[in-house]
Amino acid sequence: QVQLVESGGGLVQVGGSLRLSCAASGRTFSTYAVGWFRQAPGKEREFVAAISWNSVYTYYADSVKGRFAISRDSDKYMAYLQMNSLKPEDTAVYYCAAGRIYVSSNYPKDTKYDYWGQGTQVTISS
Repeated sequence: QVQLVESGGGLVQVGGSLRLSCAASGRTFSTYAVGWFRQAPGKEREFVAAISWNSVYTYYADSVKGRFAISRDSDKYMAYLQMNSLKPEDTAVYYCAAGRIYVSSNYPKDTKYDYWGQGTQVTISS
């Protein structure tokens, strides 16, 4: 069992940066891949970024590639999403999720994740 709690969201101007954190409980966290997803009002939840259980592989949505960076520190039961050059379209509730994922094509699929946090709001003002 893994519990996830996101933090670090807030209001920032266009072009600014935020670092989201995902704190995990559960000694098996290091065996799970971690994904970040987001959901804007009136839109479906979408994939943002993911990192493999061993940090070897990272994956990004095209919309955030080059601006966002996902990382993890399994010893500290933490995962992070560094977000730079933020745009108004990045406004959404951001969720971290954990799942036992080993196939690259599965990382962007929210149905492959077993545990989810409650989300943190990110708002970009223009």
